[in-house]
Amino acid sequence: MSTPFLWHNGRIKPWAEANVHVSTHALHYGSSVFEGERVYATPNGPAYFRLADHTRRLFESARVYEIEVGYSEAEIDAACHELIRANQMPSAYVRPIVFRGAGGLGVLPKDGAPVEVAIMAMAWGAYLGEAAERGADVCVASWHRPAPNTFPSWAKAGGNYLSSQLIGLEARRNGYDEGIALGVNGMLSEGAGENLFLVKKGRLLTPPSSAGILAGITRDSVITLADELGLAVEERDLPREALYSADEVFMTGTAAEITPVRSVDRKLVGNGQPGEITRALRETFFGLFDGRTQDRWGWLDVVEKKEIAA
Repeated sequence: MSTPFLWHNGRIKPWAEANVHVSTHALHYGSSVFEGERVYATPNGPAYFRLADHTRRLFESARVYEIEVGYSEAEIDAACHELIRANQMPSAYVRPIVFRGAGGLGVLPKDGAPVEVAIMAMAWGAYLGEAAERGADVCVASWHRPAPNTFPSWAKAGGNYLSSQLIGLEARRNGYDEGIALGVNGMLSEGAGENLFLVKKGRLLTPPSSAGILAGITRDSVITLADELGLAVEERDLPREALYSADEVFMTGTAAEITPVRSVDRKLVGNGQPGEITRALRETFFGLFDGRTQDRWGWLDVVEKKEIAA
């Protein structure tokens, strides 16, 4: 998955030269915040999807954990652009990460720990592979999301994803593509790395941002695009059995994009094929990148080629 270059602590460097010490605080205590971003090949060249929103959330996550990024949002955006140019990539999955580095092994090191910032770019297709087209087979996991006043779910922090690993490992061990977690109240929360949508009688239903979910940027995009298509969206608590009576189910995320769900706990969703509304939203979403859907929201951030002085 490596590329020739990445960005680390202020400069572009060869991938193999980005090293951290085994005493790195984030390695021991999960003190990192990160983002997942997509660059799409568009008629105007490679373009980030909602880069500014991702960068803003990165800084908001860092603020929750009192991590000083050390760069401005504009500098991080510029570094993201620089990295795509350096690797000459038409499309990519990009991972900025901010973490506490080597500086003592206490939960709160006496002398603090220096903050490091890195950005990686790699080629990455559909997160759930063939399931992105045919529909994913998912299960409701035995692991639940933590209560809102334990791990702040709105922060995209490394430590939060230990929960996701348990959910995903259980699902794959039992032959599923992905797992769905319930929240602390027993209602639906989200997938291991995706937000969740149900379609019932032409309406989109999705767990609220208070359900222990990461309030996803793709989730927000789908809600906007649904409105564009004249579809009603309702954010509310949903019981597990809502999955079994839904007309359609799909999951969203930067990596997962919009992935239809064909079965839950081995029960078919609808006829087991991606539904009409799911297909319409996918077509509208992916149309943003080939010009079929007008970008009326300024979501695309084209990576401009630098002019070379004569």
